[in-house]
Amino acid sequence: MNDAKSIVEDACFVPLERDQERYPLPRKFTFPFCYEPNPLAVKAVTHLQGRIDKLLDSNDNINMFDEGGLGKMFGVLIVLNAKNELGYLSAFSGKWGSLTVYPGFVKPVYDHLEVDGYYKKGEAKINVINREIERLEVDPAYTDAIKFLQELEKTAIFQIEEYRTIVKDDKAIRKAKRLDAKINLNQDEYTLFCYGLDQESIAQNYKLKDLQKHWKYRIDEQSVIVQTMQEALDRLKQERRTKSGLLQAGLHRKYNFLNAKGESKNLIDIFQLTDDVQPPSGSGECAAPKLLQHAFLHGYKPITMAEFWWGISPASEVRKHGLFYPACNGKCKPILGHMLEGLDVDDNPMLINPAEGKSLKVIYEDDYMLVINKPSEFLSVPGKNINDSVYSRMREMFPDASGPLVVHRLDMSTSGVMIIAKSLEVHNDLQKQFINRTIKKKYTALLDGEIEHKKGTIELPLRVDIDDRPRQLVCFDYGKKAVTYYQVVDYKVGKTKVFFYPITGRTHQLRVHASHPQGLNTPIIGDDIYGTISDRLYLHATSITFTHPTTKKEMTVKTLPDF
Repeated sequence: MNDAKSIVEDACFVPLERDQERYPLPRKFTFPFCYEPNPLAVKAVTHLQGRIDKLLDSNDNINMFDEGGLGKMFGVLIVLNAKNELGYLSAFSGKWGSLTVYPGFVKPVYDHLEVDGYYKKGEAKINVINREIERLEVDPAYTDAIKFLQELEKTAIFQIEEYRTIVKDDKAIRKAKRLDAKINLNQDEYTLFCYGLDQESIAQNYKLKDLQKHWKYRIDEQSVIVQTMQEALDRLKQERRTKSGLLQAGLHRKYNFLNAKGESKNLIDIFQLTDDVQPPSGSGECAAPKLLQHAFLHGYKPITMAEFWWGISPASEVRKHGLFYPACNGKCKPILGHMLEGLDVDDNPMLINPAEGKSLKVIYEDDYMLVINKPSEFLSVPGKNINDSVYSRMREMFPDASGPLVVHRLDMSTSGVMIIAKSLEVHNDLQKQFINRTIKKKYTALLDGEIEHKKGTIELPLRVDIDDRPRQLVCFDYGKKAVTYYQVVDYKVGKTKVFFYPITGRTHQLRVHASHPQGLNTPIIGDDIYGTISDRLYLHATSITFTHPTTKKEMTVKTLPDF
């Protein structure tokens, strides 16, 4: 730990006025994966955003953001120093432009871009191999050898097929000659004549085989030349893979993270992986681990923190300028799980049963099925930590029911109609309707802003963000087709009430289609993943239209939202 003098002189520590009445210190530290920013953090963020704008306005810092002028995730950590003075630290995720270190912001846990550092030295050795690979790949001896081999293969195919055509045509001619000879020649003459034709056929077959052998020999001979060169390239590429793997493993051991107990772990230990399995790319480069590491190194007491996006949103994910976001699950969760040990942290809301005290209202029921109105913040099926759900409640109501009961799901935060089947046969029938997309659904949502167009169709393919599940990304290369029709119902003082008609049923489809810049660019109120947190997610499954599995009559069940 550093002494008080060095702490006061820390250029990253920005003092904050301590107004206990207006900004009381929180009793516990922020749970970083689901939080509403503390007023102290909001105050620090406002100050930091002003600093960022000044930097961006200066001529020297025009291109500070990443390629394409995209924005960046920033973070603040409110701390107390050894003199019990309140202040904040700031950090940015990854690089800022081409920089990993910038005045006034905390340093990386390990600066892999340090010129004389471990990574750059290892990278230089790999680059020597890269250059040799690149030289060999464009070496005329190698490229000409491949080209010559390809030409041989093409010529061989052409000549062999050309001769096969001759053989086939001659065979037809010989057949015609045999028929003619059988009519015009006696038996001895016919036999002798056919013998001559047979010899022609045998000679042609031998010639075809000789032609095939000739080209096989020439191709094999040239293949050996190409293979010898290719093996030299492959050995270099294998050496590069080996050195890269060792470099990455060594780099991950350079990233050592402290926690509040003073214990240190590197990325390999934290992710409990082997050298053959690497932590996710960019692990340890996010703002939150940088902030906590700096605090522990300098003897600061962490009070609360927040992370926010500043700038233009990326094309694939939803990041709104100025909005707060939780730490990511894939890269940060294991790291912060270690770093927060020893701190008194807010309870994980995912471990608290959100359905406690809530009931399921039945809005339609017969001998075969029922339709319920699911409240918001109520799981459709049991979660990893919480069993209470629509499924568990239905299992209690219908203990003798066969089949899985729940025909389809709604997000935990979404309220509205859900169909329940009382038997496996009914479940299978309704499931088939969902698969065939014959079931029609209507949702009501309240958007955080006024949208321009009153109706339209949104088509943005979606896939899961593997580094931050369950967040979804817009991905035109690998995403699944996702289509939503929308219609504006009303405008309410800066808000828009809409009906959503999902044509497909992807995870978070309506949320992403509402929030994404290529969608409505206006998040649903209360969307804590793609927008801002509120008292609830203002999204409600208003109606569902389906064919009754036994009567075969179309029916629609509705339930109005409470907003």
